[in-house]
Amino acid sequence: MNPFHIFKVVPLSVLQILARFVAWIMVLLPNLSIVRTIDINLALITPALSAAQKQTIMKDIVRHQCLSSVESMKSWAMPPKWSIAQIREVHNKDILLEGLANPNGMLAIVPHLGTWEMMNAWLNQFGSPTIMYKPVKGKVINDFILQGRARLNATLVPTDGSGVKAIFKTLKQGGFSIVLPDHVPDPSGGVIVPFFGVETLTSTLASKLASKTKCALVGVSCIRRNDGCGFDIFCYKLDNPALYDRDAATSTHALNQAMEQMIEDRLSHYMWGYRRFKHIPGLNNPYNATEGELADFIQVNNDTFNNKAN
Repeated sequence: MNPFHIFKVVPLSVLQILARFVAWIMVLLPNLSIVRTIDINLALITPALSAAQKQTIMKDIVRHQCLSSVESMKSWAMPPKWSIAQIREVHNKDILLEGLANPNGMLAIVPHLGTWEMMNAWLNQFGSPTIMYKPVKGKVINDFILQGRARLNATLVPTDGSGVKAIFKTLKQGGFSIVLPDHVPDPSGGVIVPFFGVETLTSTLASKLASKTKCALVGVSCIRRNDGCGFDIFCYKLDNPALYDRDAATSTHALNQAMEQMIEDRLSHYMWGYRRFKHIPGLNNPYNATEGELADFIQVNNDTFNNKAN
């Protein structure tokens, strides 16, 4: 028996208490890799905030990321109907239904925001999406995740050319796919465009699929309720014409802007523990930079951003 199946028998409320305790310990360890990554990401995207403000946000981010981790584990361990039952309210569901009815298919744009794994089960009620899956390191955890996703209606395809073709075929047939477009791609699969004011390597997959198929684009997120009782789904209509531009930089920049709008109101729910800015022109990898190099880059980047805004 896979040891991760322990998540099936432990109540979600208990897992959330444990997650909050772990998060409390983590924020006391500033040299912890994930905490340092969050600090650097906040320094890049919120240079105007004070150190005290960033510290408050950092604590919230760590807490939400720990909670999302155990919630995802619980979701993988349980049948889909359990995850669906955790959804309390769906905001702007009509946008999703309109997208699903598009004869050119639909791409659900799902950033690393909130507990997206919980949302997977809910979205799978509406059809049989084609979804890319990249195996995670470690056979035991990978088998556990695959077993959980196998319970859904989704068709899992590899993160390579064959997977892209499968998604393209699904959209051409009027079906839908779910894409997390904020992964850091290989250089050949991305362009340098701004994300929260920072020029960085960004995947072009979703933008190219949209440009070629003219499918509907619908942003979707799953956010933990403030009262701690379940989750809410939020749907966003992404209809900026620039999202379908044939120029990859134009359409990808527009997609980043759409994701920023989804994230801004729930900044601490985003997975800022992810090294999203690994490829920045003029700095390359900020997570390997010295404090001085990072500070100099942030100052120059902030001045450039303010000049453009004015």
